[in-house]
Amino acid sequence: MSGKKERNKERREKRLQEISLLRTIPYSDDQRWWSQETVAVVTGANRGIGFEIARQLAGHGLTVILTSRNISVGIEATKALQEGGFSYDVHQLDILDGESISAFVEWIKQKYGGIDILVNNAGVNFNLGFDNSVEFARQVVDNNYYGTKNMIKAMIPVMKPSAASARIVNVSSRLGRLNGRRNRIQDATLREKLTNLETLSEELIDKTVSSFLQQVEDETWQSGGWPQTFTDYSVSKLAVNAYTRLVAKELCDRPQGEKIYINCYCPGWVKTAMTGWAGNISPEVAADTGVWLALLSDQAITGKFFAERREINF
Repeated sequence: MSGKKERNKERREKRLQEISLLRTIPYSDDQRWWSQETVAVVTGANRGIGFEIARQLAGHGLTVILTSRNISVGIEATKALQEGGFSYDVHQLDILDGESISAFVEWIKQKYGGIDILVNNAGVNFNLGFDNSVEFARQVVDNNYYGTKNMIKAMIPVMKPSAASARIVNVSSRLGRLNGRRNRIQDATLREKLTNLETLSEELIDKTVSSFLQQVEDETWQSGGWPQTFTDYSVSKLAVNAYTRLVAKELCDRPQGEKIYINCYCPGWVKTAMTGWAGNISPEVAADTGVWLALLSDQAITGKFFAERREINF
């Protein structure tokens, strides 16, 4: 291993140790804006990072609603979590099914009146190791981007007004960074439009995603200047990152008490089923930044991208 790689590895390991230590430090009473009446929804929480985010949030004293496409799997996951003595609920939710989302929203209204935190964790990836197939590109984009967007639009109207403000956290990836050195869109003009809040729009994001999917269908995507690592997953998370910034802009002018802060973060290469258990980060550490963003009490942060509790450029 080269000296630079060795130093990078040492820095990353040191940072992971710092995060592990931070997770053991309890919040002081003046930091805790939440209580057991605070309701957090975590999508795709029946396993992996979502399961761990749900566990940690409940461990901090919130009421957590675990959602799963397969309700029986979700129920089993909830049983495992309830053994810790914390407050959980469970409901079926398919983020690509409008009827499923509508049923979930109505259930939320009737049982809880609304929610305080939404963690969009549900997502898919079909490439492992050095694979870069786009065979399931549409399924990846539909789940990771359109599914996340569906949930944001459906849940914003039922997010409770509060002095602390409601929170949305999108689980994303560094692979979707617009200006990353190794895995970015090569079209500089498109990158600029997606980066600039004055030109960024939902129509532009959707058009970018549609263009990629059309090139996949035409088998011309390899010459289209798209990211070359986990291409479909990278494009889907690029769209999530861009949409996070757009929604933050749209929500920024809300009056105090009705504000909603929305951010996204990269959990890293996590040892879960999605990576074929090949990751180098535990779900416990991977969940930390998402939980931290959901519970921030002393900073009004919105429209940002984080990794390991640190803001990084989109």
